[in-house]
Amino acid sequence: MADHVDRVLEQWHAERPDLDVSPMAVIGRLSRLSALVDAELRRTFARHGIDAATFDVLATLRRSGPPYRLTPTELMRSAMVTSGAITQRLDKLEARGLVERTPDETDGRGRRVELTEAGRALIDRALPDHVATEHRILAALGSAERKNLAETLRTLLESLGGSGS
Repeated sequence: MADHVDRVLEQWHAERPDLDVSPMAVIGRLSRLSALVDAELRRTFARHGIDAATFDVLATLRRSGPPYRLTPTELMRSAMVTSGAITQRLDKLEARGLVERTPDETDGRGRRVELTEAGRALIDRALPDHVATEHRILAALGSAERKNLAETLRTLLESLGGSGS
């Protein structure tokens, strides 16, 4: 069954048979999938009154384990955003009572960001819905296909220096 990307490839083959446009089959589909997945996740987050950035920070703190506290730098690395962007996110979350900035006990100059009870309750409500959305998105793939795809994407990500830490 042909899709939009197949039609694009056919057009390029007809117009520029001298070029190997086969990477477009992967990159085009990844781009289209990214847009569709982002839209699905936005709808899921919206049901909980949050956006992807809010989910990212709350989930990072929640999965860090008790006492659900990290430095702004640790959060910035996890979210792969600039210090200015993390500061804006934290300002918004603190204003909503979802996180609290506290002095760092080990470094008098430093600060820690801690998940509040309200923040923990929100992420604990949103996370199962988020995971269910991801399961639904991947429902067309069997478990072996999911595993193979995840490994293939990891290899590609690492080759481009995007594996992170």
